[in-house]
Amino acid sequence: MNNRLNKLISELEKVIIGNKNQIILAIICLLSNGNLLIEDLPGTGKSTLSKALAKCIGLEYKNVHFTNDLLPSDLIGINIFNSRNSEFKFEPGPIFTNVLLADEINRASPRTQSALLEAMNNKLINVDGEIKNLPSPFFVIASQNPINQIGTSPLPESQLDRFLMRISLGNPNRESEIRILKGENINPDEISEIISLEDLNLIQSNVKDIFVADEIYEYILDLISESRKTKNGGLSTRAAIGIISAAKSCAYLRGEDSVFPEHVKFVFNAVTEHRLDNGFKENESISERILKEVDAIR
Repeated sequence: MNNRLNKLISELEKVIIGNKNQIILAIICLLSNGNLLIEDLPGTGKSTLSKALAKCIGLEYKNVHFTNDLLPSDLIGINIFNSRNSEFKFEPGPIFTNVLLADEINRASPRTQSALLEAMNNKLINVDGEIKNLPSPFFVIASQNPINQIGTSPLPESQLDRFLMRISLGNPNRESEIRILKGENINPDEISEIISLEDLNLIQSNVKDIFVADEIYEYILDLISESRKTKNGGLSTRAAIGIISAAKSCAYLRGEDSVFPEHVKFVFNAVTEHRLDNGFKENESISERILKEVDAIR
């Protein structure tokens, strides 16, 4: 199965050139059954990565552009009255899919963001008092523009906490950008399905069985404790659980049967930085400083 995951990475690199680590983090987020926030400038490949990831796994994919006039019913669906039989019929919205790209999520109203929050948290929605389950898997990839752009507003902490990871693709290096300009990257519609839905379910089940030693739990709690010395109160227990889940997926992806400190370090920034600071940092990030302060060897 690890060979297939390596092939999955290689296939995605045909679409997203020069961002292997970010591709790996996106796959780790999916294997961990989490949700992914991609924060970056327009035109850096946020939508392309989400579409390509869905295509490589054979998952249903839908894209919703979040604008300030998008209503919750536009996202989750609505009950429509049928005058012929005097009954209401539910017309599902685009949220009923496996992979949902919430494009430019921080342009939407708080009401619409709250509707998505319930779905992300519970994997279900409530329509006029009736509970409806979402497809499985249900994976939200949200893109977010920098908050200094017109028409954007910061996501509330409760919404940010529902994203297991936040990544930034950034601009490609010069060599990669030349390859893109030459058209060497392919369209997401042209890539192959590498693993099936059944494979994904099996992998997600196997990830849970990755062994975590007590020393690793202690190391993660040391990181959490160090974060709580910061002015914003630091990381929650939910964040610690997210670190463990992502580190397990990282270990599985690398063919290891146990979590090691390097797995924790690889995912730490992506899992924690958006919970510590909701903005771009010019200098060293808070999460990077925490990793330097805490020794993994006790």
